[in-house]
Amino acid sequence: MIKSTVALIVAFICAPFLLGVVNRVKSVMAGRKGPPLFQLYYDLLKLLRKAVVYSRSTTWVFRLSPIVNLACITIALAMLPMAGSDAVIFFPGDILLLAYLLGLARFFTVIAALDTASAFEGMGASREVQFAVLGEPALFMALVAIARMTHSWSLTDMSNAISTIPPSTSVPLALVAATVFMVMLAENCRVPVDDPNTHLELTMIHEVMVLDYSGPDLAIILYAASLKLWLFAGLMLSLVIPWQPQELWGQVLLFIGGMLCVAIAVGLIESGMARLRFTFIPRYLVGAASLSLMAVFLS
Repeated sequence: MIKSTVALIVAFICAPFLLGVVNRVKSVMAGRKGPPLFQLYYDLLKLLRKAVVYSRSTTWVFRLSPIVNLACITIALAMLPMAGSDAVIFFPGDILLLAYLLGLARFFTVIAALDTASAFEGMGASREVQFAVLGEPALFMALVAIARMTHSWSLTDMSNAISTIPPSTSVPLALVAATVFMVMLAENCRVPVDDPNTHLELTMIHEVMVLDYSGPDLAIILYAASLKLWLFAGLMLSLVIPWQPQELWGQVLLFIGGMLCVAIAVGLIESGMARLRFTFIPRYLVGAASLSLMAVFLS
């Protein structure tokens, strides 16, 4: 339990740093110095000191959405086995709760965007749910493939059993890793599905839905987004890497190193390609679902 708690605390502390690594890699690839690695920490502290401004058209739904979003991601993170340790919360079938928590967080983000009575935010909400219809099955089928290989429906048991499955399952594991990585880019509004740095409403998906937030509410949204990136990256590492028993701090350092590698990969992808046209994004997500379906058949 101590091991699980330490891993969870490390996630809460280091999640914003992961986005700093992504932005630094993008800056280096563009020949710029870029923002500090701890820029998101500075931004969060600045936003927490600011006042909140609410539109007259918004209701309690708009104010509740950031809290529900953070709560869902926090509970999902507590169910994630990290650094070879058991999750803080685990039980048979927790992969279903994980999927529903992510869906609940998205649902409140979407209805909060609609609550603003803004045409632009409604347009972003429409795009979000359209692409989620294709992204969620891809993630769920990837989890089903791991469940078939490990004969377990618990994330913790699945992670612990990875080291005991035969080497012949390396191909399905690689397909699962590719699927989770592709879904991670989509769920976290990263290139090539979305661009978190754009400010043109006509081309935004997730960012346009949170345009009306300010102050501590915006800080909660940004922090929840960093936790969500950590969640997907940790899910990919926990389910495809056979963790061997070793010292606690050795596993934690190895896990953090893996997370940094994922962040660097995300930065390189965003530096090397542009955002896809909206008509191509469904093909991207269908491709991810096809990879996970192949993993199910081969598992």
